[in-house]
Amino acid sequence: MDTALLIWNRVISHTGLFEISLVIATQNSHQPYGPIYICFWVQNYHSQQHIIHKQMALELAYKTPIHSSIGKTPALLEKGWNPKLPVNTFKKYLVDIHPTASSFKLLLDKVRHPSNQSMNDAFEYAKQKWDKSHKGPEFKVVDLILVSTLNSNNIKAPMQLKYSFSGPLIIKALHGTNSVQVELSGELENKHPTFPVSLLKNYNSSDQESFPLRNEMPL
Repeated sequence: MDTALLIWNRVISHTGLFEISLVIATQNSHQPYGPIYICFWVQNYHSQQHIIHKQMALELAYKTPIHSSIGKTPALLEKGWNPKLPVNTFKKYLVDIHPTASSFKLLLDKVRHPSNQSMNDAFEYAKQKWDKSHKGPEFKVVDLILVSTLNSNNIKAPMQLKYSFSGPLIIKALHGTNSVQVELSGELENKHPTFPVSLLKNYNSSDQESFPLRNEMPL
């Protein structure tokens, strides 16, 4: 008690802390382990309800730890049992799993590995089939190519009269094996100059001897 009053009168008053009130509750028991506990709370919450809540919390905090000298909790010595703390009310699993959901999860765990193996086999088969039948483009810089007008909406012509391919165009640069950069002119000059190889094809000049009346498109 003297230590608590010394702290309250000397330390708290000289440190300039916020105004708080002091409650000293004594327990008339025969236990040799501190019958006094102290409760501080802010002056604004000085009500009977808050006093009760704080005393209950302090009582739990005081009675449940194991004492260093006796090796037991004060509550066990007083009543023969420890109070049930809020932390003990937490469930081991926060979510209650329905038995049907648990069985379905076991089923999924059993079929997950063979399903993944089947998908990997299918991907490998598709890759091998693609590698056998696929032929990479053989475009080079300065080659003449034709560009598909499938996605070109700015060409001023009816849909039925619009050419399927436009060109010939000159390749300026190669961006890997899947796209090329070309020089655009005319109605295509507002488009981005890089096209995927899927929209391109080689330009073959016409044979003037076989087709003397065919007019070459200007480059």
